[in-house]
Amino acid sequence: MTQPAQEPYCETPAVPMTRTLEGPPYAECVLCRKPTEYAESVKGITLCPVCEWQEAQRTACSG
Repeated sequence: MTQPAQEPYCETPAVPMTRTLEGPPYAECVLCRKPTEYAESVKGITLCPVCEWQEAQRTACSG
């Protein structure tokens, strides 16, 4: 019995690190100061997607 040929994994295309946000002025993340997906007029704590995800992980694990 012969083994099937091993195909290389697909390469993930590189994501450009410098992303320009278009639209209204965006609020800065209160933790890392990167632009968020929220407008500056949004009240309350604004987090970028990465910090928002990390905060959700901490909250989920806090029991």
